[in-house]
Amino acid sequence: MSLVCAISNEVPEHPCVSPVSSQVFERRLIEKYIAENGTDPMNGQPLSEEQLVDIKVSHPIRPKAPSATSIPAILKSLQDEWDAVMLHSFTLRQQLQTTRQELSHALYQHDAACRVIARLTKEVTAAREALATLKPQAGLVAPQALPASQPAAVGSGGEPMEISEQVGMTPEIIQKLQDKATILTTERKKRGKTVPEELVRSEDLSKYRQVASHAGLHSASVPGILALDLCPSDTNKVLTGGADKNVVVFDKSEEQIVATLKGHTKKVTSVIYHPSQSVVFSASPDSTIRVWSVAGGNCVQVVRAHEAGVTGLSLHATGDYLLSSSEDQYWAFSDIETGRVLTKVTDESAGCALTCAQFHPDGLIFGTGTADSQIKIWDLKERTNVANFPGHSGPVTSIAFSENGYYLATGAQDSSLKLWDLRKLKNFKTITLDNNYEVKSLVFDQSGTYLAVGGSDIRVYICKQWSEVLNFTNHSGLVTGVAFGENAQFLTSAGMDRSLKFYSL
Repeated sequence: MSLVCAISNEVPEHPCVSPVSSQVFERRLIEKYIAENGTDPMNGQPLSEEQLVDIKVSHPIRPKAPSATSIPAILKSLQDEWDAVMLHSFTLRQQLQTTRQELSHALYQHDAACRVIARLTKEVTAAREALATLKPQAGLVAPQALPASQPAAVGSGGEPMEISEQVGMTPEIIQKLQDKATILTTERKKRGKTVPEELVRSEDLSKYRQVASHAGLHSASVPGILALDLCPSDTNKVLTGGADKNVVVFDKSEEQIVATLKGHTKKVTSVIYHPSQSVVFSASPDSTIRVWSVAGGNCVQVVRAHEAGVTGLSLHATGDYLLSSSEDQYWAFSDIETGRVLTKVTDESAGCALTCAQFHPDGLIFGTGTADSQIKIWDLKERTNVANFPGHSGPVTSIAFSENGYYLATGAQDSSLKLWDLRKLKNFKTITLDNNYEVKSLVFDQSGTYLAVGGSDIRVYICKQWSEVLNFTNHSGLVTGVAFGENAQFLTSAGMDRSLKFYSL
């Protein structure tokens, strides 16, 4: 009797029978089928390996295929298999080459698309800037930056319009500046030499110690705070500009960040807090001046007054105009309300970059520092250079006018601090600092009683005696900004170690 597997139709080596269908199977094949399907292959009834019944037979001898009965036939069979393998390998290599070509083509198309997108983005940006410049020339109403509750009109990309046209100093503007100067002069004469009763006395100031330090305002990846200012009407509001290109508004009393303002493409080197509105200003080596709404947390105006990095920024006493200095050797006077540049002047005989700028308290004159160690005093109404103060060596890094308008403090990269009498136009005091001392920031308090110096460390001098009453070395890096709180109730500083520190009793 010959048994034949119902699956392979060949004589099984290990025959078994299924009690479900009574068919004979090769055990190896039926076990694999049951593992996959769990049924009998003949009638589909459930079947398990345990149900299979082995058939005991003598070991069968399979007849050899006629094609494998001789050595030449076996060699022919092996040759055919080798040829088949080689053909398959060749086909796979062809497919791999085709796939590589398709991938290379796709990557080239992606790269070309990226270049087209970048070019179109650049063209759109240039078109927006051209539109912003053409609108004022066409007689259209310029976007309003202030008040902050009514932000300026923005372009289709969400960026504020940029205005760089020079308008000129109209008689109305000059009269407005003169009226404000008259009011300020009258108020200052009325106050005389009296200082506020709430002002901290020098003996108490000398006892100041660090009371708080905040290091998380700016990014740690590009460390450093480069500019500092306090809101004149509420000195609990602190404004900083960082190497991370951000402007940060910080609340001292709440000890928390109020707003982080992003938009500059390079580090922020100058910041100013508006005294009466929720508006701040910033300048950067990216050659722009930006006006920000603190409440909205957005940029409401971009003023392009310069062709190179902006190095100094000062707000006029009216609160309506900005003074800026730049590496392009020009100073510019801009209207905050419209964002327009009213006038832009350079000293052609000097031909030197400006490093800083500061308004006199009356607002009719201002000072600029230069990279060749000169301090220049300018008449705003006439746009002329009326006085020069030589004496420093190295670029001038900071200047500050005293509250009474009589004194000018200047610092440069010569490790010295010079005091100038504006009435006599001469240097009456030079304070020689430590060797290699870097002066980065100078500021008088609101009463003009104290002068703070920030740089390699922090020093506070009492005016008239010009004696040092305070010295702090708490920063681990260079100090880039110092400021007094109201009535010198506290002192604050910022530096390249990314920290904002407060000092008081």
